[in-house]
Amino acid sequence: MDNVSHPFYDTLMALTQVSSNKCAGGFQKVFEHESSELRCKMKFAVYLPPKADTAKCPVMYWLSGLTCTEQNFITKAGSQLPAAEHGIIIVAPDTSPRGCNIEGEDENWDFGTGAGFYVDSTEDPWKTNYRMYSYVTTELPKLINANFPTDPDRMSISGHSMGGHGALICALKNPGKYKAVSAFAPICNPMQCPWGQKAFSGYLGSDRSTWEAYDATVLAAAYSGPQLDILIDQGRDDQFLTASQLLPDNLIAVCSEKKIPVVFRLQPGYDHSYFFIYSFMHDHIKHHAKYLNA
Repeated sequence: MDNVSHPFYDTLMALTQVSSNKCAGGFQKVFEHESSELRCKMKFAVYLPPKADTAKCPVMYWLSGLTCTEQNFITKAGSQLPAAEHGIIIVAPDTSPRGCNIEGEDENWDFGTGAGFYVDSTEDPWKTNYRMYSYVTTELPKLINANFPTDPDRMSISGHSMGGHGALICALKNPGKYKAVSAFAPICNPMQCPWGQKAFSGYLGSDRSTWEAYDATVLAAAYSGPQLDILIDQGRDDQFLTASQLLPDNLIAVCSEKKIPVVFRLQPGYDHSYFFIYSFMHDHIKHHAKYLNA
């Protein structure tokens, strides 16, 4: 177990390496650390392309969906080859705090453990630990930039389902912070779907006006930052599309009105699984590379 630390950061910034595997000429690693935002131990995966041996590289953050850990993405998405080709570091955090001993945290697959929804909770008993938005946008990038050969000015964000929602809101809430954003089957309008309503009422309370800060469709309507080119892939045979959980049409309509560029691709025959993500991962990393390596 290797400890990686940086003299400019306190002991909370220390990392413990959990695993390291040579992959596509670089290394797929997993680390563990004590999170100050989430007040628990957290794991994240980082892929270091061959280029990271000799130069600072841009970083793409990947946010996973409901029930996932960092393992789903690194074992199923096929991201390492295109990341190696384009010289991009990929960071994939877990989807929620774990083992916080909160009553009810393990009762539902779509709320609590594995379902942080990338918000900063304001409600008891969740508000102490469930601060995934601040973790993903502030604590984790600080940690990554302190310990790996990154270029802090070149970062982007992507994700799937709940993580697609997370990627979109992070980009829309922080104009200019991320050079590119993409998503696979994102939850585009969580205020209007069962998944989002359950999560937001639990984490944020009953005042729906507070939910607007974490809804991509609402955020897009108010966006006034630099141009953000969005790539979204959606499987046409996705069971959650027909169940009105994802609602991409709502986001597309707002982006069209606001002249926010969106490439939306409805992919015939594909579902919500990692088989779908694997099929188009090269396209997404190429999209990110266009802006990260410009």
